[in-house]
Amino acid sequence: MKRILLLARSAATGAALREMEALRDQATSLPDVADALYAFAEEGSPSLRSAIETLIATPEPVLIVPILVPVEPSFLLGVKRSLQRWQGGDSRPWPEIRIAPPFSRQAPMRELLAIVIDTAEAETTAVEKVEAPPPLEGSVVPAQRRRVLVCQGGPCIRAGAETIWGHLRNEQKRLSLRTSGEGTMSAKTSCLGPCSLAPVLQVWPEGTYYGGVDEAGIDRIVEEHLLRGDIVEDLAYLPTGTKQRLRG
Repeated sequence: MKRILLLARSAATGAALREMEALRDQATSLPDVADALYAFAEEGSPSLRSAIETLIATPEPVLIVPILVPVEPSFLLGVKRSLQRWQGGDSRPWPEIRIAPPFSRQAPMRELLAIVIDTAEAETTAVEKVEAPPPLEGSVVPAQRRRVLVCQGGPCIRAGAETIWGHLRNEQKRLSLRTSGEGTMSAKTSCLGPCSLAPVLQVWPEGTYYGGVDEAGIDRIVEEHLLRGDIVEDLAYLPTGTKQRLRG
């Protein structure tokens, strides 16, 4: 009997959560599945880290099934490295954890696509021509002073940046960071530059670079920098004009 973890990228709405719940229920009903959970690698609850905490409580192997099409190789490598980092910092025995190949590389995908296409007619929604929609109402310019940019360049993704982004977003919601302190907004960004310091993020208005950040580092940056205005010196990297490597 298998234990399955369905892994999606992110979800911020009730409808998306209900969709994952439905997929979990379908997986649980399969004859060779003992248990099925779902989790999100980025924003959303439960996070990948919290789902893993539940699954390692018992020794049976775990199969992670990415519910993503397409799947960037860097994403799967980032997930693997995050799992290795978490296990490396945990003294408890862990069960065997395996990651399934992407859907697009699995043989049954052709048959599944054929079924979806053949049966879709009954549930399709016609796209009708309509007049141009009315202009949007005015928007309020955000008052938040702080911005956190989380690098999503290749080296950072491979270093687990997406799980770091998810932890930041979940903490932002949990702690109401948009309205706490000076107010904080966060965003993904393309390469921030110092790839050898991956995963990298930058905090404004100071423009402070942080490198090699994990979940504990995010917690410190939130508490010390975003809420108190104090730069976390041992995680920060100043622009020296020379090449730098991760400390330690």
